Amino acid sequence: MTDIHPIPVIKIYQKPCSTVESPTDTIKSPEDGVAAVAPLIAHTDREHFVVVCLNTKNKIMHMEIVHIGSLNSCLTHPREIFKGALLMNSASILCVHNHPSQIITPSQEDIQMTQRLSEAGQLIGIELLDHLIINDKNEYYSMKEFSHIS
Repeated sequence: MTDIHPIPVIKIYQKPCSTVESPTDTIKSPEDGVAAVAPLIAHTDREHFVVVCLNTKNKIMHMEIVHIGSLNSCLTHPREIFKGALLMNSASILCVHNHPSQIITPSQEDIQMTQRLSEAGQLIGIELLDHLIINDKNEYYSMKEFSHIS
């Protein structure tokens, strides 16, 4: 007699939970990224890390807050950052996080995480377009413009 072993079959999908008003639906510059994400996180009192998933024409497919940190820290892992992008079959991502201190200069941890995300994206075939640090004055720091992304 053969034993029968039930093996679960799962269905993974993402379900939209809300919307945000944005002046653009396509990312062509860091300013576009700031305009799209700032309404969601710029005025928060803790660091929020957002991933913007893009198609091959850099049109926004969706945005996801992947982590909410503390006043001055938001540690996240490439696994969480790329999960939504993989599920949405994204061509590229834009990462954005805020600094409630209003100082947009990246920490060494911000730079190291950006380089790690760039390497992970190259490995799985989802390009990291940029990683922006924003504040509530719509000022930003672009990791790409300062050559932290190869």
